[in-house]
Amino acid sequence: MLDKAKIEYEQIPFATHEAGDVQEMEVDESKLDQHTIYKTLVASGKTTGPVVGVIPLDTHLDLKKLAKASGNKKVNMVPLKELVKTTGYEHGANTPVGIWEKLKYPIYFDNTAKEQGEIIVSSGQIGRSVKVNAEAVCQLVQGDFVDLLEVDGE
Repeated sequence: MLDKAKIEYEQIPFATHEAGDVQEMEVDESKLDQHTIYKTLVASGKTTGPVVGVIPLDTHLDLKKLAKASGNKKVNMVPLKELVKTTGYEHGANTPVGIWEKLKYPIYFDNTAKEQGEIIVSSGQIGRSVKVNAEAVCQLVQGDFVDLLEVDGE
């Protein structure tokens, strides 16, 4: 999809390990800043159904902010056991590009992505990610930049 849209990207492989039922990425912090690696989180609201929040790996999603941005009164995280059924991707492999291509769920990127310029997001397989221009990928998935981060003390 990125090739078709003529969006430049760089493949970034990560080492992975089994953690119970799911594989988790091991990030070599000496090589990559965790704040440039983004996780793709899936929630659901009564008004919209599934909605996607894309935030830095080292931060926490504020569900109230995602609900407000998406036009829902409230959203809840999609349970892990329902993730594959909801998105087609297992935990750790959710990608905003693939979710948009297959399902057209509303996608919201935290404002920090726009400020950083280049971000790293999953490319749909555990251990495989891509470094892309945040504005280009946001435009591709018809997403929006909004404030999604929990603030300490809230």
